[in-house]
Amino acid sequence: MRTPFNLGPLALTNTYTTNIMNPGTTTGGTNGGGSRNLYIILNHIHILNKTAGAVTFKLYKGATGGNVAGTEFMGTDVSVAANSYVDFYGEFLFKVADFLVGGASASTSLTIEAEGEIGVEL
Repeated sequence: MRTPFNLGPLALTNTYTTNIMNPGTTTGGTNGGGSRNLYIILNHIHILNKTAGAVTFKLYKGATGGNVAGTEFMGTDVSVAANSYVDFYGEFLFKVADFLVGGASASTSLTIEAEGEIGVEL
């Protein structure tokens, strides 16, 4: 079963290795059939620039704190115009080992918000 999921809004810092999102695990219980992992499917990602100047962002999908070549997600140094926003649509799957990592060229100038679904892997 999948349930609606919302990320943020969160201010992006100017540290490109910041963990923004990562699905958790489910543990504990008695005779509950063992531990299961969560997954998140993002259907919409919205990045808002609240300043009077253009600001860029970098997002990565990879290991915790990772921003290595080949893991760029939605581009790198993508510019968001002053007092504007960019939207991305799709079905972006994140499992327990997947982190959404990144930041902005100017700390707290951009805000990220996303929605989708969260579920339990069986």
